[in-house]
This record gives sequence, structure tokens and C-alpha cells, in this order.
Amino acid sequence: MEATTLIESFRVDGKVAVVTGAGSGIGRASALALAGAGAAVVCADINEETAAATAEQIVAAGGTGEGVALDVSVRGDVDALAERVLAERGGIHVWCNIAGIMVEGPFLEAREDDLDRILSVNLKGVFFGCQAAGRVMVTQAEGGSIINASSAAADAPSPNIVSYAICKAGVVQMTKSLAIEVGKKGVRVNAVAPGFVLTGMTGRYFVRPDGTVDEEMQEAVIGPMRKFTPLRKIGEPEDIAAAVLYLASDAARFMTGQVIRPNGGVAMV
Repeated sequence: MEATTLIESFRVDGKVAVVTGAGSGIGRASALALAGAGAAVVCADINEETAAATAEQIVAAGGTGEGVALDVSVRGDVDALAERVLAERGGIHVWCNIAGIMVEGPFLEAREDDLDRILSVNLKGVFFGCQAAGRVMVTQAEGGSIINASSAAADAPSPNIVSYAICKAGVVQMTKSLAIEVGKKGVRVNAVAPGFVLTGMTGRYFVRPDGTVDEEMQEAVIGPMRKFTPLRKIGEPEDIAAAVLYLASDAARFMTGQVIRPNGGVAMV
């Protein structure tokens, strides 16, 4: 393959992409990356306002974007979105299951309702997205690409996030299982497993209720994480979005059932 053709293979012109959790963080960065590379992006988030803001940013940059409200834990709503996108846009070529929440606390004190809540979003929500997208993609001549958000927590245990880690480990196995079933139909299923990334989820440690940053607390949180990482740096949402774009594009046409780990080296598998 010639160099120019290889570079072009990272583009996703003419493809329709759905990104959950697109209202902020990694979801927003992924939606912007896909749109910047030519995709028409449906930006889905439980927060309709932030989903719309991401879509507006895409449109302002000359791309095609649409913001929609979506609770990924409601199977019927996920199915309905897939059906609507198919009917209105003629197909779904990329589906990114990025939406997620965090529940923290000691294992021995974990509450059942908290466990149920995180499982409904981080595991079942990905399951529903995979099903909805997969049903469409297996009928398309061009197949498609499903990208799931896992985490370094699935590889490197950390205290107080057992429920989160369970979900992310389950996402890895779900990704591999689905990849085997739909590969013959030209559908690729992969996952990204980020390390510590500066997002709203991690910012909860040092962002005050009014949105301002407690810089002393920020350094107290980020400093040790930076030292623990072989690259001595903290990830940005765009670092993960680059991996998402690769998996969405034809550059990854020979990739399925895999987990890409943009984590600065904190987990090497």
C-alpha cells in the first residue's frame, strides 16, 4: 500500500457513527475526531444539552453532527436510536460505546443498589449498544466497526473501584465473544482500555461544585499518577480518541477482538 493511500485509510468519509457518552470527556473527543475525519456523527448522551453542544461544535467546524438524549441502560431506547439512525441515514458504520459512570468504595462495604447502577450503564449499556449496532451491521455489505470502552482497571487492580473493574473486565470478554460471532459478516469489534485520563470522571477529585479547579488537590491527585506511569504523563481525551478513530477506520481492517491500551504503560499485557 502506498503511503498516501495508507494515510487516507485513516479517514472515515461517508460513514455514519454513533457515539454514546459524547457529551464530555473521551466520548466528546471521539465524536470530534470521527467528525473531523469525515464521519456523520450522532452524539448521544444522557445529558441532552451536552450532547447538543458536541454536535454544535462539530457543525461549527464544518462537519455533520446531531445531538440526541440517550440513557444507555434502557434497552428499548438504544434499539430505537439504532433503528432511527438506520432509517434516516441509511446505515450505521461505526458505533462507539463510551458512556460510563464511576462508583467508588471499599469492596466489603459495596451496596447492592450501587452495584446494580454501575452494571446497568457500564456493562449492560455496552451490551445493548453492541446488540443494536450489530443487528444493523451484519445486514450491511460493508459491515461495520463496534468500539467499546474498557479500562486499565480491567488489567491492573486498584482499591475501591471493584464494581467499575468488574464492568470493564466484562466489556473485554464481551468484545471478544461478539467479534467471533459477527466477523464473518464483516463486522469488527474492538475495545480501548485507557489509563488515567483527565476527564469529568477523574476531575471529580479536584473540581469544585462551581466548576473551578482546586490546583493543590489536582496536583495531589495527578502527581502520583504521573510518577507511576512509565511515560511520566497523564492522558488527555484526545489520546484515546486517536485509538477510537484508528479502530473505526479502514486502517484497522484486520483488527477484531482486540483491546488497544493507551494507558502510558501502567498496564502492559
